[in-house]
Amino acid sequence: MLEKKSMDMKIGHRFGDIAGTNGGVKTLFGFDNSSDIAVGLESGISNNFNIGITRYKGAGPYLQLYEGYAKYKLLAQSNKTPLTLVALAKFNVTTMPASSNSTSPTSFPDFVSRTSSSYQLLIAKKFNQRFSLQVMPTYVYRNYVGFYDQNGTFALGAGTRIQLTKIIGIIGEYHYVFFEERVQEKLATFHPLALGVEFDTGGHIFQLNFSNSRGFGEAQYIPSTFSDFMEGQFRFGFTISRVFKL
Repeated sequence: MLEKKSMDMKIGHRFGDIAGTNGGVKTLFGFDNSSDIAVGLESGISNNFNIGITRYKGAGPYLQLYEGYAKYKLLAQSNKTPLTLVALAKFNVTTMPASSNSTSPTSFPDFVSRTSSSYQLLIAKKFNQRFSLQVMPTYVYRNYVGFYDQNGTFALGAGTRIQLTKIIGIIGEYHYVFFEERVQEKLATFHPLALGVEFDTGGHIFQLNFSNSRGFGEAQYIPSTFSDFMEGQFRFGFTISRVFKL
């Protein structure tokens, strides 16, 4: 959470596959390709309430995505409270041209078909100065999807940070997605996994990560991760975060 009267600017980039059919030396291990790009701003309305907006290039069937979100801290970890609890809601809309193919998930018969949303409960605990853990029950709803796909998707995520020094930490995140019967088989989807290193310089936070997900944002990576980590279909990415006092 951001403090009141502060703003966080984030820039994220994910490249192409490092290995596998689309990776290797011919693409400089993915550096020739761009999977997704994200630019966003988040503002602290109060110490317990933040709002933000993000623009994604898009990596799944939906491109040119704008995302608005709000998060509210319900509980803060203290001597009397064992964990932190934050509610997070996001709303997405795509501005990409509609496909002329009526069977496409991007044919968009109306404005509502261009929208999606996601809802998370972030349950976090800092066990000591070096180890933190977060559990994230998540629900994603897309108003217009392709054949064999599902509108509503539940997932249970877990994330962790292991702080090696004051500056360097190891971070990781995994989501188990509850696909409906035969959806995972028909669409060849996978559960999203990410591992990385975080550098806190005091002014900026740099994250260097590897993920089998091509896209940023829950509405993209939870229902639409089509890469198999074990087949080398994962990619390098980075995020830069800078907090300003208003």
